[in-house]
Amino acid sequence: MKYLIKKLCTLIITLFILSLLAFSAFSIIGDPAASMLGTNATPEQVAQLRHELGFDRPLLVQYGDWLSGFLRGDMGTSYSYSLPVSGMVLEKLPTTFVLTLMALALNVAAAIPLGIAAARYAGGLFDRVVTVLNQVIMSIPPFFTGILLTCLFGLVFRLFTPGAFVSYAENPWGFLGYLFFPALSIAAPRTAMTVKLLRSSILEQLGQDYIRTAYSRGSSRTMALWGHALRNALIPVITFTAVSVAEMVAGSIVVEQVFSVPGIGRLLLASISSRDFPVVQAIVVILALWVAAVNLLADVLYQYADPRIRLS
Repeated sequence: MKYLIKKLCTLIITLFILSLLAFSAFSIIGDPAASMLGTNATPEQVAQLRHELGFDRPLLVQYGDWLSGFLRGDMGTSYSYSLPVSGMVLEKLPTTFVLTLMALALNVAAAIPLGIAAARYAGGLFDRVVTVLNQVIMSIPPFFTGILLTCLFGLVFRLFTPGAFVSYAENPWGFLGYLFFPALSIAAPRTAMTVKLLRSSILEQLGQDYIRTAYSRGSSRTMALWGHALRNALIPVITFTAVSVAEMVAGSIVVEQVFSVPGIGRLLLASISSRDFPVVQAIVVILALWVAAVNLLADVLYQYADPRIRLS
């Protein structure tokens, strides 16, 4: 319990610092009032708008008001669309959430059996083929993988229509089907890395003294792998998978552009281009909260996987 409370406090402090930095950075980068009024605005007009929006107040006072509103669900108003930021973000968030969740599921579903098989047949033909494929896949960035998948499965085999995104409200199965290839392009490089890590971790565990003891008691290599080595080998993989979520969220921002997925990533890039700071601030904090929550979950799983953490 103390371990969990400590991690939770660290999470809260981290999010507080990050939200303060995000708010301060976008406040310093440019003058939102000048951006909203355009280049033809007079200094008097800019000053008047700054006063109306409260930008002439001390920065910490502005941050306090913004944070108070954010905690109540009020993320401000978009400069570009004059709409509540919370509504704009919540409309796009489920798409990116499902996309990232699918990428994570593909990563786990492919990496664990491939990593186990590569370790089980280490040095064999299967292991060598997997190693070569891993090196190739890890060298290709997600956006280029997305382009290749679009050309191959969208234009050649016509398994989906590029750009013809289907909303989850209209057709849930069509929505999931369209997101499969974007999720695959995000998951591919992380899966290759996870397979390599799991293979190395299993082989390391199989060389430990407790595995030799299992052999001396009559356990076969397969029994030692599944009954003893795998659980300990998965511990670093859990941590790596949690870190991968942050990479997948970042990858989704780029991949959404390639596949024309109207998710949070496209909204973020559009808001950055138009200097729509309330939208950008809200998205940055929400994505940080998302990643931090996954890391907290990974810490909890890590604790149960490795009892030594609970003892410490």
